[in-house]
Amino acid sequence: MELAPERMLGIAVDLVNERPASVPALRALLVAHGEPEPIELSERDLVEVRAVAQELRPVFGPEPAVAINALLREYAVQPYLTDHDGTPWHLHVSEPDASWAAWLAAGAALALAGTLAGRGPDAVAECAASDCERVFVNSAAKRPRRFCTPTCAGRTRVAAHRARRASGGGA
Repeated sequence: MELAPERMLGIAVDLVNERPASVPALRALLVAHGEPEPIELSERDLVEVRAVAQELRPVFGPEPAVAINALLREYAVQPYLTDHDGTPWHLHVSEPDASWAAWLAAGAALALAGTLAGRGPDAVAECAASDCERVFVNSAAKRPRRFCTPTCAGRTRVAAHRARRASGGGA
């Protein structure tokens, strides 16, 4: 199955954030990231992919390299070039008969490793909002983002402002 780093980053983030709870939800996530229909998925695929999502979560925490290296050890792959079915040459990270979970784990691990190697430890993060558990890939070149969305950033700023006012700390 193909490795497209930006696509795999998006899938990794969405797997962690959404943790699809049903086969149709997992199918929708894959289709949203460009996986062509028909997509054959089973309940077992869902369980295995949800386990991969859980393994990806620590990558966005305080020690991303440790988490990535563990994933790379567990899902070591031998990438290869292919032009199957008349497609242009592209990189695959798993055998054609690999499970969805194996493909997602290997592809996400390689894409996240490349992102961390190229952009540094601030390239991936957990949202800094106290009431948010989402993760994100930081696309800001100069200053690392702290929040997954402007909504979380605004809500946190408003809460801090209200707390200062309530304690008499200023306007």
